[in-house]
Amino acid sequence: MKFSKLSLFVLLLSGSFHFAQNQKFSIAEAVNGLRSNLAVKNISQFSWSDDNKYFYQSAKNSYLKTEISTLRQDTLVSLHQLNKDLSPENRLKTIPKITFVSDDKGYYAQNSKYFRIERSGKDWKVNEWIVLDDNAENAEVLSNNQGIVYTVKNNLFLNKNGKVTAITTDQDENIINGKAVHQQEFGINKGIFISPDQSKIAFYRMDQTMVGDYPIIDWSVTPAVNKNIKYPMAGTPSHHVTLGVYDLKTNTKNFLNIEGDPEQYLTSITWNPDSKSIFVGVLNRDQNDMKMNQYNASTGNFIKKLFEEQSDKYVEPQHPLLFLPNSKTDFIWQSQRTGYNHLFHYNTEKGLIAQLTKGNWLVTDIVGFNEKKKEIVYVSTQESPLEQHLYKLDWTNYKTQRLDQGAGIHSGILSKDGTYLYDTYSSDNVPRRVNLINTHTLKTKNILNSENPLKNYQRPIIKNVTLKAEDGTQLFGKIILPIDFNAEKKYPVIVYLYNGPHAQLITDSFPASGNLWYEYMAQKGYIVFTMDGRGSSNRGLKFEQAIFRNAGEVEMKDQLKGVDYLKSLPYVDADKLGIHGWSYGGFMTTCFMLKNPDIFKVAVAGGPVIDWNMYEIMYTERYMDSPQNNPEGYKKANLLDKVQNLKGHLLMIHGAQDNVVVWQHSLKFLKAAVDHSVQLDYFVYPVHEHNVLGKDRVHLMQKVTDYFDEYLMK
Repeated sequence: MKFSKLSLFVLLLSGSFHFAQNQKFSIAEAVNGLRSNLAVKNISQFSWSDDNKYFYQSAKNSYLKTEISTLRQDTLVSLHQLNKDLSPENRLKTIPKITFVSDDKGYYAQNSKYFRIERSGKDWKVNEWIVLDDNAENAEVLSNNQGIVYTVKNNLFLNKNGKVTAITTDQDENIINGKAVHQQEFGINKGIFISPDQSKIAFYRMDQTMVGDYPIIDWSVTPAVNKNIKYPMAGTPSHHVTLGVYDLKTNTKNFLNIEGDPEQYLTSITWNPDSKSIFVGVLNRDQNDMKMNQYNASTGNFIKKLFEEQSDKYVEPQHPLLFLPNSKTDFIWQSQRTGYNHLFHYNTEKGLIAQLTKGNWLVTDIVGFNEKKKEIVYVSTQESPLEQHLYKLDWTNYKTQRLDQGAGIHSGILSKDGTYLYDTYSSDNVPRRVNLINTHTLKTKNILNSENPLKNYQRPIIKNVTLKAEDGTQLFGKIILPIDFNAEKKYPVIVYLYNGPHAQLITDSFPASGNLWYEYMAQKGYIVFTMDGRGSSNRGLKFEQAIFRNAGEVEMKDQLKGVDYLKSLPYVDADKLGIHGWSYGGFMTTCFMLKNPDIFKVAVAGGPVIDWNMYEIMYTERYMDSPQNNPEGYKKANLLDKVQNLKGHLLMIHGAQDNVVVWQHSLKFLKAAVDHSVQLDYFVYPVHEHNVLGKDRVHLMQKVTDYFDEYLMK
């Protein structure tokens, strides 16, 4: 056989390409690689300049400044420039995260010290600004650069250019000020809310003296030390939350006069742009009735109710009001009232003006505004439940237009005037691409096209799967086939699942598998299957609320559709099926082993909910109602009286300091197993909370892998 020079070159090239892709993942790379040596290149600390002509990003030893029109890049401030003004004890080893309050001023924090920086000619001056208590947390900087509000233990403080004022002085450590409340449900991620004019500070005050103590033991010291936390379990007394307002000018504080059950939830805290009033979403404990109320910030008195949302299942506010630019009356409210999260235009005097977005898809984020063009830039699943794209919406005529290009998961940062959009996205085969988009012309400039860090590794075949639930609902999944897949062979299968609220496993993002550990297992000869059943996120209320009052029932039926699909494949060994999940997925894994004990031979359940009576109030009572109102649902979901059904091999894993799904869940399951003479395997991570992270996660996933190798591969 004769070869032309071209064909010989192609043969040699393909041979070297095959060799280049022959590398296998180590367990460390499979677990933490995408956060370490296999991380996808990214732009760090991106921000727009005030004049909308430049953008900033941090590099190893500097912040860079890039001109949008030409993409010409220059150093904005360097590590050397910062260190020139600093004393030896304050000198920096790497460039800090700088918050630029203007193009020539900013600040950064180093431990408990805050430093101001200011451009001086071609150089920068650095001055120590404020030193906080070493135990300071939750710091919020006043945007007029005059001070910092923060918490120390359970109280709230203001440091105004070195002068410290105690805003609260509660002696009981179980009365907490200025921190996130309600177990950080309802989109709550902070407890300090500074008024637009910087004259007042609103803050959460949570009284949890009526909530029972729960022990969390620190086993890393000898003797072990107990630290009680307040953990309100479903059906038990809940904490009482109020909202305080501190006036910086008068050094006085008052509390809003919010009527109703003291166990109700206060959400969506929003200052009126005039700084004279505050809007609060008042949600009843049953979570099926929310009133959006307005209160006078100075007197605390109720002004009026703007609107009310009710449901026969639950109302779940997740966002504050978002006022239109330079308006004190018009705002955007995100609501699921139509079955999907959409945008509604309200006026504080006239009420509802219009529903701005409509359809069987949902808005996932509001990126910002272009005031001049009367446009809102937002992210939605309009193209596909597996994708997220950027759109602009004219809030006067409701016309929408997609801004980005390329399938996948997009997110954006809008320039201050709304003219330019920083668009970063990935898809199954695009590790990361970053574009600058002119929101008017839609002209795009690519500023980053990341190389595939996995290009030299053996990658499995990954196929998208669409199945149907019993009611005809589409269910999206993925099947990852073993390396060197041979359709004539039969392979063991691992099903990975979560299938609980606020989580979506299947998206069009990088890597296509969704998890390098799946690919690691494929390299070892496993098929891996994962699917989002009803109850999962980003599919609308009907999809999510299908589990209401019956956790573990509808999800089980949907996952069984996945099992049926797997068993229909000639290359699946139906006698060698394994299942793995964590948290809600750990609950589902254990459910399968006890309610359908003949399907899976091997299971690993991590941090599992075993009895919903022992999980926190806000989450549990939203999806399960209260134990008093839904005793049958709680009984069906309780796994303690079903342990005797276990047939296969079950490894249960828990963090000993877990303050989310408390350790007692799996300990009670162990006791039930002993009582029924049922054998199972068990492992505890003594220094970890709900998730095992960092280097110890490699140990965790090696243990999971070894368990499947021992009982499923052989």
